[in-house]
Amino acid sequence: MSSRRPTRTVQVGKLKIGSEHPIWVQSMTCTETADVPGTITQIENLVAAGCELIRVTVNHDRAADALPELRAACPVPLIADIHFTHRLALRAIEAGVDKVRLNPGNIGSEERVREVVRAAQDAGIALRIGVNSGSVEKDLLEKYGFPSAEAMVESAMRHCETVESMGFTNYVVSLKSTDTKTVLAANRQFAEKTDVPLHLGVTEAGRPGYGSLKSAVGLGALLLDGLGDTIRVSLTADPVEEIPVAFDILKATGARVTSPELISCPTCGRIEIDLEDLMNRLEEKLGGETAPVKIAVLGCVVNGPGEAQEADIGIAGGGGKGILYRNGKQVRIVPEDQMVDALYEEVLAWKADNATIPTA
Repeated sequence: MSSRRPTRTVQVGKLKIGSEHPIWVQSMTCTETADVPGTITQIENLVAAGCELIRVTVNHDRAADALPELRAACPVPLIADIHFTHRLALRAIEAGVDKVRLNPGNIGSEERVREVVRAAQDAGIALRIGVNSGSVEKDLLEKYGFPSAEAMVESAMRHCETVESMGFTNYVVSLKSTDTKTVLAANRQFAEKTDVPLHLGVTEAGRPGYGSLKSAVGLGALLLDGLGDTIRVSLTADPVEEIPVAFDILKATGARVTSPELISCPTCGRIEIDLEDLMNRLEEKLGGETAPVKIAVLGCVVNGPGEAQEADIGIAGGGGKGILYRNGKQVRIVPEDQMVDALYEEVLAWKADNATIPTA
């Protein structure tokens, strides 16, 4: 993986966003924001799932009316999502949100954008300049012929220049599209021009199955490039389902590991142990574990020993028993029915040896 792209630091509530800090996971409520009890319940569910920043739509005055109570109930930074009406952005800032997501392409005149920037500056909160392929300004569509990556980057740079001219730097940028190639090109081009932190997402990715894969392709490629400072997986589902997918993408790219990574063989005629049952029991045993440890469970004598030694903890099984490794060295041989407990004991030992490594 490439080293992380250097960025400035942006303060959002108690969180710091940028290359010197973890890549945070975001989501957005799907309740009617004015339904305060329902929205608070969803916020609580998202936080319990591990969500670290939460966005709510502020699409009318009743939603804005709910913000003070939502802000008081939300234990993570609260972001107001604004489209079309800059007045609602001003109301959200007055209500004490931690960040306003603004789409300058549909907010109207530059002066309206400047009014929001001034209010955010006075309140000491952050902004996100959100550029979506579906709302690129008309003059840029005429210039490029369609919402290309180049059109999106020019839109973003235009708005960055506006806020920077006012001395405002506490903002992030997102460049989103439903097309993964456009997402990749736009973010890579923008990253070469500025040190502004990036919020990554493939917008409207779809249902959980395909949408998760599509997000993994788009976000994973950028994370492997060293790009991205916050991410959201956008699924047509309960937003709680987005959170484990986001953390798995971070884990798979090595960008941020907050739980054990389990490696196991595919189904194969060479497998000599009940690998699927073993993995099911191991996952259950490790439920809630936050150690960033790599565990390999292999079931044959061909690749098993070598690959087990490459992980932090590994076991190469066959014929009802397995060779257990830690840090590439053989520890002992254990019967198949004791493998899960043996692996868990090694996880605890690994944690003790690596107590200074962050686990979340």
